[in-house]
Amino acid sequence: MARSTTLYSCQGCGATAPKWAGKCDACGAWNSLVEERVEKQTGKGAKSTGRSIDLTPLSDAPSAQKVMRLATGMAEFDRVTGGGLVPGSALLIGGDPGIGKSTLLLQLVTKLAAAGRNTAYITGEESADQVRMRAARLGVASVPAGLATATNAADIAETVRKDTTLDLVVIDSIQTMYLPGLDSAPGTVSQVRASAHELIRAAKVSNAAVIFVGHVTKDGAIAGPRVLEHMVDAVLYFEGDRSHHFRLLRGVKNRFGATDEIGVFEMSQTGLQEVANPSQLFLADRKNAVPGTAVFGGMEGTRPLLVEIEALVAPSSLASPRRNVVGWDSSRLAMLTAVLEARCGVPLSGRDIFLNVAGGLRIQEPAADLAVAAALISSVNARPLPERALFFGEIALSSEIRQVPQADARLKEAAKLGFERGFMPPVRNKGTVPSSLSVSQPETLSEFIDMLGGIV
Repeated sequence: MARSTTLYSCQGCGATAPKWAGKCDACGAWNSLVEERVEKQTGKGAKSTGRSIDLTPLSDAPSAQKVMRLATGMAEFDRVTGGGLVPGSALLIGGDPGIGKSTLLLQLVTKLAAAGRNTAYITGEESADQVRMRAARLGVASVPAGLATATNAADIAETVRKDTTLDLVVIDSIQTMYLPGLDSAPGTVSQVRASAHELIRAAKVSNAAVIFVGHVTKDGAIAGPRVLEHMVDAVLYFEGDRSHHFRLLRGVKNRFGATDEIGVFEMSQTGLQEVANPSQLFLADRKNAVPGTAVFGGMEGTRPLLVEIEALVAPSSLASPRRNVVGWDSSRLAMLTAVLEARCGVPLSGRDIFLNVAGGLRIQEPAADLAVAAALISSVNARPLPERALFFGEIALSSEIRQVPQADARLKEAAKLGFERGFMPPVRNKGTVPSSLSVSQPETLSEFIDMLGGIV
């Protein structure tokens, strides 16, 4: 027989406690414990015996039908997922409210439906008429895609199991789904975990790909239990600055492809448009003869991406000068300014420093150190950097400029966009440098500053 027990689950990490407390002992979050009721089996039926499973050789060739990817027709989305959707896979996409997650997935569903695929868009946050209004704005209202408004995960799972012709199912969002057998509200740890498990099992049976929309917390992480990210095959983040029209789809987990790939989109009145050459778009408004600006040759996954870094160094009237950073790691800037001043004598103490990555992009790789240093030096000297020049390289605490991966891809992208000069760390293979580029390879930061004309 079943006996009802009350437990308190943390909405941040999923840990359980027998009684309520203001702070979760597992993750340290405050006011995150929520009461949930669970059913425990007691008596003779509590112990169940399993059955033997059949093992197959690892060397057996997989079925061609199971490994065949489904190309969505959106090249940027396919790039992030590793070439398209894998049948029976589960994806989780998160992002800030209003960033365009629902718009992206509705365009994805209708594009596949227009190509003759059987797709379904199931929403628990909007009515069917509200989704139709968005489809009319995007110009896809006449596409024969399935649409439903439902929050019962059991009903949705049964629908997916019965319709074996479904190729793609979008669930918007997983935090609104619930199972009637659980005595807890939608969005709680137990409901999110159980609903996702039920829907993923149904997708495996019908061989349909399922995409979950996930809410995010104020810190930018996907809300709900962390186990949700372990259950799915791929985790994608849709990010961007609302003040800019660029949107980035970034893969942070992918069982069927590379991680850290990005897809670039541009938000317009008719929806999201794919950007085939993001480097050219990010540099479209750049003015060359401006002090404090440098072009960084970065890498996002396998894609080279050229972006502009802006720096402004100004006298400060405050006891603690300001260090404002947008799009880069603030602790990395603090380290770099210390190296510039201690090792190279660049006067930065007592001055405000403002750093910005143009276009709303966020840079995470340390290869941007040399470009940031170049922008800071240019701002201190009030002198523009060489025109059509590219910068990349990692700076150590000893002021040594160290190598970064995929230097050849960065240089090829710069040569394709008409850049004439590059500043980079010394490379072992000299054949990777395009003939159209004049490359300078300083070994230390002091040598690099001398190449730029020194400190005025």
